[in-house]
Amino acid sequence: MRLLPLALAATLLAGCGYVASPLTPLVNIPARITDLAAIQRGGDIIVQFTVPRLTTEGVEIQATPKVDLRIGPGPTTWNQDQWAALAKRIPETDGSPSGQPLAPGAFAHYEVPAAEWAGKDVVAAVMVLGANGKTVGWSNLVNLSVIAPLDRPSNLKGQVTPGGLRLTWQARGEHFRVLRAGGTFEHYDVVGTVTQPEYTDPSIQFGTAYRYMVQTFVPQSANREAQSELSEAYNITPEPIAPGAPKDLRAVPAPNSIELSWEGNPEPNVTGYRVYRGAPGGALQKIGETGPVPSYSDQTARHGQNYRYAVTAVASGKQESPQSATVDIGYP
Repeated sequence: MRLLPLALAATLLAGCGYVASPLTPLVNIPARITDLAAIQRGGDIIVQFTVPRLTTEGVEIQATPKVDLRIGPGPTTWNQDQWAALAKRIPETDGSPSGQPLAPGAFAHYEVPAAEWAGKDVVAAVMVLGANGKTVGWSNLVNLSVIAPLDRPSNLKGQVTPGGLRLTWQARGEHFRVLRAGGTFEHYDVVGTVTQPEYTDPSIQFGTAYRYMVQTFVPQSANREAQSELSEAYNITPEPIAPGAPKDLRAVPAPNSIELSWEGNPEPNVTGYRVYRGAPGGALQKIGETGPVPSYSDQTARHGQNYRYAVTAVASGKQESPQSATVDIGYP
């Protein structure tokens, strides 16, 4: 038996009318939104989510889908259809920076006036419909308790103190959040949460530029909250201040020295102390320096002499404090 060449055999087989099963048509339903987030900020409800880029079958969405965002009070007994029928539909272009329909993969950001729902609990949800009108349904639901707009903090200002940078502002409220950015001011971190309109930031670095903003907030159930608008930004480059005079200077005679001790300064930038000595009633001259430990041993004192001592604190920027109260001692 003579074998046919492989190429010819393939050609003959192709002409035998063998046909593969037809592919199942794609349903082209956009995937469900699962990252819907909403919060009240000032007089608006801020809503954000990502428009799906793929269908439920994992295929890239080709045509621009239709976004349906709604906000409204939920019925006493939850019924999704009843809620959807009564909820307010928010125009799709409100969530697009360009004012155009939201494209697949776009990040949607809505700022919806909240006044009509003040004092009510509302539900926000969004669905996406394909070009064929099909949808997988509503996204995750977000519940909100809408309140009257909170005071936006104003008159934010700061002052360098021994404990750090003290910030103060004006606003009614019982909960405030302090945000700080440094460097290029592109990223803010929450550095404090307080119940009074003041906060001292102990972690500043002198000579570094900072930008601060403050926000009022009200905690709500289920780890939710309502927020005020952020305050105007406050810029400052803290510089060290001269420390205060050391306190409670004491002098005690020892066999070969006069031992001095005092209360350490509270300023975080104090790096050491200077010791001054003179005769009672006379001028004081610097006789030595010490590190941050508040004590000094004067081993140059002579027996049979009377001395007067004072100390000062020295900060990292070389600023020197006023002298402490003096203390007199006779060295027997």
